[in-house]
Parts: sequence; C-alpha cells; structure tokens
Amino acid sequence: METGIKTKTAASSADFLDCMRLIERLHRRILDLLKLRLDSLGYTDVNSVQALLMHNISDREMTAGELRTRGYYLGSNVSYNLKKLVSNGYINQVRSEHDQRSVRISLSDKGKAIHDLVQEMFDKQLEQINADNVMSNTSFGQLSGQLKEIEKFWDLQIGFS
Repeated sequence: METGIKTKTAASSADFLDCMRLIERLHRRILDLLKLRLDSLGYTDVNSVQALLMHNISDREMTAGELRTRGYYLGSNVSYNLKKLVSNGYINQVRSEHDQRSVRISLSDKGKAIHDLVQEMFDKQLEQINADNVMSNTSFGQLSGQLKEIEKFWDLQIGFS
C-alpha cells in the first residue's frame, strides 16, 4: 500500500564503497595531471600536493591551523609542505603582532604563479569536459550538493559543526 510519502532509496554497501573509492581515485588523478603539468614546465621544487595546497590558499591569508580546519589537509602534511614551500619561496609567512605563536601565511608572487597555473589547468579541464559533453553543468551542481550532504553527515559523526 502506497503512503504518498516519498523516501530516498537506500544506498547499497557496494555502491557506497564504489563511490568512496572513485572519489579517492579522482583525487589521485587530479594530482597526476598536476604533476604532468608541473613537470612539463620544469617545476622540480614543487609537487602536485603542494600546488593544490597553493591553489586552495589562493589570495587569502591564513594560519596552518585554518588550512587544517577547512578540511584540506592533515596536520603533519600541512606542516611539512608549508615548510618546503616557505623555503622554496612560494609562501610568505608573518608572525602575528597580537600572538607571536601564530604565523599567518600567504602566497608569494612565485606561489601566485603556481596558483594561476593550477587554475588555468582546471579551466581547460572544464572546457574540455563541456566540449566533449562528459557532464552537464547541472550534473556538477547536483553532484556537488550530494557530496556536501555526505560531508555534513560525516562532520556530525566526528563532532564538527
């Protein structure tokens, strides 16, 4: 007997695990594409994870802790990569006047060039996806919304809000 109430179809375990594996593989693929691009331009002192980190920093000034809490990276990963990026001149760091323990980071001109390179690569990827009709813009919007719902669900499981 139909109740007239719409319910979401329950996800199967296999579909759920397949999606999680696919997300992980897609992340690795974008890192592979970034590595190829960096290598082709002769960037030997920055890796794909660091390039993506600089893209995520963008034009903002923040602390390493803020990078971690935004969910981009794990603690030791951020510390190691920021140290390398500072020593190679991609990141500026300035101690806070109010709290000498706090260090604010931002992209140097060299770091901004990497940010722009990554953004250009992403723009070209989207152009090609659109040209080849791989996905529609509405599909990206729906996918993004669904992934954000999973993220919110997991944030609640961890205790983030």
